[in-house]
Amino acid sequence: MKSKITWSLIVMLISITTTLHAQTDSTSVDSSHNIQSVNIKDASIKMKDIVKPIPAFNLFKINLAPLLLKSYSFQYERILNRKFSVAVQYRVMPETGIPFKSSILKLIDNQDPESKKTIEDFKMSNYAITPEVRIYLSRKGFGRGFYIAPFYRHASFTANNFDIFFSDENNAEQSIKMSGKVNANTFGLAMGVQSAIGKHVVLDLGFFGPHYGSGKGEFKGTSSHSLSPSEQNDLRNQLEGINIPLTNNTVEVNANSASLKLDGPWGGMRFTFGVGVRF
Repeated sequence: MKSKITWSLIVMLISITTTLHAQTDSTSVDSSHNIQSVNIKDASIKMKDIVKPIPAFNLFKINLAPLLLKSYSFQYERILNRKFSVAVQYRVMPETGIPFKSSILKLIDNQDPESKKTIEDFKMSNYAITPEVRIYLSRKGFGRGFYIAPFYRHASFTANNFDIFFSDENNAEQSIKMSGKVNANTFGLAMGVQSAIGKHVVLDLGFFGPHYGSGKGEFKGTSSHSLSPSEQNDLRNQLEGINIPLTNNTVEVNANSASLKLDGPWGGMRFTFGVGVRF
């Protein structure tokens, strides 16, 4: 039963980152009240001291990295000035099977049909909303160069048809399908580099984005038959055997149903490979 618990844990974890520009001549007044024109060139003002006009603009980007996990991620960014911008990202995974399911199935022993059934039947979905403030540290600024970005993320993970196996009074295998969701709230700090390619294309590479917080959720299942006391005990043991480090598990089992409540820390790492347009 140990291998079943291990694969169940893996599945659970799977379910479960304006300024203005003027070029006018200046004037001065002499003692005779005559106005003399002073040319900018004569005043030896260097071009590097003149700030070129770059108005506030918008960016819309698609993050290509989540596509590997069957997710879609979009971000809108509004440039406020040379150093600061605000952005919000939305990521969604429609209900689907486990990513890389075929590869995972190859790793499972052929003599473990229960674990294979768990992988094959399992369905998952999730979404996340991530607002952030970006601080551009390079001289270019205005949405270009190296940046740091403190962010908040709210995420929700849903799992359906999660099989939990237990033994009946005759030591025959039985199962109950469980479904539920986990909601998580985390805070983090992202780092990356954003480059302009021409006038309207941007490339956003976020290479570091740890985040940490808490998550809470519940999974429930209804039995197809009335569970005997011994079946309830074995089912309870299997659910309690799903041990996620630092997470409090609360298990409830009766003759008709079972539930598993999770409450504890939550974290992750955010990566970005975004391509977008500036307008």
